[in-house]
Amino acid sequence: MTSRAPVPASPDALLTTREVAALLRVHPKHVYRLLKRGIPTRRAGGKWLFPRAEVLRWAESSAHTPFESEIAPTGDAPAPLLAANGDLAVETLLARHQREGHPLVGFVLADRSHALELLEQGRVMAAGWHGALPAETEARGGLARLHLVHREVGLVAAPGKEPAPLERLSRVRFASRPPTAGVRHHLDECLRDAGLDSRSLHRRAMLHASHRDVACAVARGEADVGLASRAWASRLGLSFRSLGHEAYGLVIPTALLGTPAVVGLCETAQGAALRRSLRGIPGYEPGDTGKLQVIAARASRHAPARKKERT
Repeated sequence: MTSRAPVPASPDALLTTREVAALLRVHPKHVYRLLKRGIPTRRAGGKWLFPRAEVLRWAESSAHTPFESEIAPTGDAPAPLLAANGDLAVETLLARHQREGHPLVGFVLADRSHALELLEQGRVMAAGWHGALPAETEARGGLARLHLVHREVGLVAAPGKEPAPLERLSRVRFASRPPTAGVRHHLDECLRDAGLDSRSLHRRAMLHASHRDVACAVARGEADVGLASRAWASRLGLSFRSLGHEAYGLVIPTALLGTPAVVGLCETAQGAALRRSLRGIPGYEPGDTGKLQVIAARASRHAPARKKERT
C-alpha cells in the first residue's frame, strides 16, 4: 500500500495542491480542472492554497458531479496553439514542453493585440501578453495570467555601435514595431517625455512583426537602430540601450485551465528546468516564472463565435 503525505486536519488549514488532491482523492493534475469549477482557493507567494473547511463544504455540494469523470471541453475548444510575438521566453517554454513529453503546442506569430483577438475568437488557447489588459477584456472575465519572465526592452544597433539617441532616430534607418505591439508603448512614452512625436518618427520607420525580425534587420544591415528585447540583442550579438522592463507571460481562458494541453503547459512553466534555462538568457528575470493568477473574477465560458466589437 502506497502511503500518502498526511493532510492537515485543522479546519483552518491552508492546503497545498498535493494536499487538496489527497483530501479529495484525485490526481494532483486534476486540481487545475477544479479551479474552473470554482473550488475555494487563495493566493500566497505565487502558489495556490486551499482552505480545508471550505474545500470540504464545496466538495459536498458538488458531490453529484464525480470529479474524476469530468471531461474537459473538446468540441468547441480551440486548437492547442499559442499566439505570441516570437519572444525567446516562448521559444524556450515550447522547446522544454516538447522535451518533457507533454501534448504538443503549436505557435502562431502575432503581436499583442492580434494575439488577444485570436484568443477572443477561440482560435488559440493562449496568447502572449505584457502590460495591463484592456478594461473591456477584464470586465468580460474568464482569463488567467501565466507569468513567464520580467524582460528588458530597448534599442538595438550593430555590434560595437551605440544605438542612436531618441532625438536622432528620425535621421537613421529605424526598424520598429506596429502600434498594436505592446513594446511600442515603452518607446512612445520615452519619445513623449523627450518632447518628440512618435507618429512623425514612424512615418519613415520600417515596421516588423516581432522582436526577432527587428533584430535580424539590424544584424543584416538593413536598419541602423531597432526596437527589440535585450534577449534578442544578445542572441545576435547586437549593442543594446535599455528603455524599460516589463512583465511578460501568457493569458489563458479560465474555462481551458483543465484541458490536458493547458495543464501540461502550466506544469512546464512551473518546472525548475525552465527557470534555469530562462535565467541563462540576458535581459530575463525568471523569479516568478510559472505563477498562475486569475485576473478577471467572473469565469464565464469562452465563446469562440463571438466577434469583437469595433467602434
